[in-house]
Amino acid sequence: MPELMLADIVPLIISLFSFSPYENDRAEILFAGDAMQHQAQIDAARRPDGTYDYSECFQSIREYVAAADLAVVNFEASLGGKPYTGYPCFSAPDEYPAALTDAGFDVFLLANNHILDRRDRGLHRTLDRLRHDSIPHLGIYHDTADRDSLCPLIMDVNGFKIGLLNYTYGTNGIAVTGNAVVDYIDHEKIRNDIIAARNGGAEIVSVCVHWGDEYRLLPNNAQRDLADWLTELDVDMIIGNHPHVVQPMEMRTSRSGRPILLTYSLGNLISNMKTTDTRGGAMVTVSLRRNDSGEAYVSSARYLTTFTEPPSDGHNFRVVPAEHSTHRHAKAFLINANKIPLSRNVNVKPDTLFIFR
Repeated sequence: MPELMLADIVPLIISLFSFSPYENDRAEILFAGDAMQHQAQIDAARRPDGTYDYSECFQSIREYVAAADLAVVNFEASLGGKPYTGYPCFSAPDEYPAALTDAGFDVFLLANNHILDRRDRGLHRTLDRLRHDSIPHLGIYHDTADRDSLCPLIMDVNGFKIGLLNYTYGTNGIAVTGNAVVDYIDHEKIRNDIIAARNGGAEIVSVCVHWGDEYRLLPNNAQRDLADWLTELDVDMIIGNHPHVVQPMEMRTSRSGRPILLTYSLGNLISNMKTTDTRGGAMVTVSLRRNDSGEAYVSSARYLTTFTEPPSDGHNFRVVPAEHSTHRHAKAFLINANKIPLSRNVNVKPDTLFIFR
């Protein structure tokens, strides 16, 4: 028998200790804030031939988003068709969703206060356009049967079964007039959907909620109460949007000992809002792991602050890491975000792992 050398033994030892009985024991999920489409954004993207080009908007973060195993964005507009309009009744160009998927976003959240801006017709057209382009989405449906067949959305992400749910506090006073379904915040519906997600095999359940007071850097009591209630239901992630500003994030633990990530608001991914706190947002990356028994859990979370630079010198709107921006308002955005909401984070730290080139 040939003599084993140390150089032969060391790799064998390393492979034995690194062996996992599970084919995939880690995954990373990224969540981003509000992807808006104000009139200035539409105008900046318009080309002489009447098409719309958003290719420059997300170049600086494309590699970061694509590094996640799944990336989810809050699509806060409708695809209601022409005329394309911004606030107060949003109808984004049909080219806009492709720009977000090209940037690496995989799933669109659609339950928000602007989804009925073009009434039922706009909701149905939004669904038709996204389905034509095979973009997974949730939060709105053509009718009850459509919802029954598609909700909850359960995705296989690197071997993890992820259940995604999405609800909104309202739709700016505009009501559905036909068969369309918007998932509003309703405790009984949410509880039943969580049960359905677990019964459907979801190991990790994320409840994405459109809630809170616009422009407030701290959550209101209704947000806190709903977050506490969802914590008692042992969901794994509670992801908030709508206030258009960053609000605190925390890793908390349920009574059963289950780790839960809570983000009250991720602010704006991209917009033409001009107050200091609305000029940027945060993307949070959630690390999923398996314990020795193979059970999936949220291991940790980290965030990256972003800033939207407005058009200048022939450039379109651009989302960039906030700390890399030289725009005169970027520093003020960071100071405010770090001083109030992010200073209240609990065990959710800035992302220092990714190196931007």
